[in-house]
Amino acid sequence: MIRFIRNYLVFLTRCARLMFDGDWRYYLWVGALAAVSLVGLNAYCRQAVHGLAVTGMTDQVSWGVYIANFTFLVGVAAAAVMLVIPVYIYKNEELHDLVIFGELLAVAAIIMCLAFVTVDLGRPERFLHMIPGIGKFNFPGSMLSWDVVVLNGYLVLNVHICGYLIYSRYNNRKPAKWFYIPFVFVAIIWAFSIHTVTAFLYVGLGGRPFWNSAIVGPRFIASAFTSGPALIILALQVIRRVTDYHVPHKALLTLRSIVQVAMVINVFLLANEVFKEFYTDSLHVASARYLFLGLHGHHALVPWIWTAIGLNLSALVILLMPASRSLRWLDLACVMAIVGIWIEKGMGLVIPGFIPSPLGEIVEYAPTLNETLVCFGIWAFGLLCYTFFLRMAVPVLQGRVNKSNEAGQPVAALSPVPDAPRA
Repeated sequence: MIRFIRNYLVFLTRCARLMFDGDWRYYLWVGALAAVSLVGLNAYCRQAVHGLAVTGMTDQVSWGVYIANFTFLVGVAAAAVMLVIPVYIYKNEELHDLVIFGELLAVAAIIMCLAFVTVDLGRPERFLHMIPGIGKFNFPGSMLSWDVVVLNGYLVLNVHICGYLIYSRYNNRKPAKWFYIPFVFVAIIWAFSIHTVTAFLYVGLGGRPFWNSAIVGPRFIASAFTSGPALIILALQVIRRVTDYHVPHKALLTLRSIVQVAMVINVFLLANEVFKEFYTDSLHVASARYLFLGLHGHHALVPWIWTAIGLNLSALVILLMPASRSLRWLDLACVMAIVGIWIEKGMGLVIPGFIPSPLGEIVEYAPTLNETLVCFGIWAFGLLCYTFFLRMAVPVLQGRVNKSNEAGQPVAALSPVPDAPRA
């Protein structure tokens, strides 16, 4: 046991050193992210002193850009399963070595999710109420308590899977299937649950008819499986260009096919929702009318949603064309899909649910500068975490950092594509 603890501490120490080892481009990138994170922290400290009054939220619109980012990032975290399913169920060899990168992205996304929930609470000590045994957790009656369980459970699952596989590679040892394969299949089910439960947070609010639709859950899943793999495609291309890790072109095209199918479903479900709202023309169409057309002279969200629709449709057209097999066009489609879905599932979903209020008031919302700085800070911190994760994982997966050379022995020349543990 003592020997295991010593070896594990040496492993963690070497990984920590890798975080601060790189060329000038790496230091410039990390320094920029750290600076933006500190600016966001300063903005959050100002919010902690003055309260949520420094945000654009009001009594009428009590959720804003914080919850919009939270909703989007839950989908990004859930989308890691779109790498896991082809590998562990359909035995896709092209994606086998890349699963860890998707799961590390899920870990970074969950960290950002928890950060956005914390800043949205106003006073940080309120977070204690979501800890079982300390606060009033209200499980299982509260959907928020379910969300806390599934998010933290998914975080633990991905940390265990990634950590164990990387540590096994460090020790040049084949991982024991019984110690990680069951957790992989649990994580597959858990990935669907985290975004489904998040959707139920909206659907379960009976006083908000804009969210009272059984199609919200499937829309969340479809959008997650579009934006998440699109973000993974961009991340893998960055890894391929700034490191010598080999990312197969065929793997990127496989992910392209996933994004393509998911985007078709996402646009189809959006069309169904629009038809349901406007064809019936019931009293509850007010929120949708405010979002798409404006209501009684108020139209703050109209440019947002039509921009999102334009980006989603443009991304869909590019993905359906053979030209998207070219990485340049694929990158453009992925960026369009990510931005479009962020708007659609963020500003286009959260805000109109509050407008008009149950009393018929129309109080528009726009994020303040302080809110925007906090959001940039959390995104920068999440990207910083993901950068550190990759900086630690890539040398270990390549075999350049392992137990055999921990005393400083030279590393033997290795192929850029290491042998991956087989499920």
